[in-house]
Amino acid sequence: METNTKAYLVGGPRDGSSQDAEGRALIEVEIDGMMHRYVRTTKEHGADGTVYNYDGMVAPDGGEPGVEDPQARVASPRADAEGHGGTH
Repeated sequence: METNTKAYLVGGPRDGSSQDAEGRALIEVEIDGMMHRYVRTTKEHGADGTVYNYDGMVAPDGGEPGVEDPQARVASPRADAEGHGGTH
């Protein structure tokens, strides 16, 4: 069985672009210090890809004081992997 490895991004700042998905359910794109999230859908794009919908923007370290409770916010998985120091 062949799997689609190309992600076609819908909405947000990268609308209409594509990139390798590597089977991930969540794709994060860093733009100007913020993480933009795209979530895999069940919709296919042609024979070679899967559609990923824009899910919003988050700070790499999670919540920002004064905006929301930083302890209640989950930081970006990509930011965690890259060693950003969060408040959790």
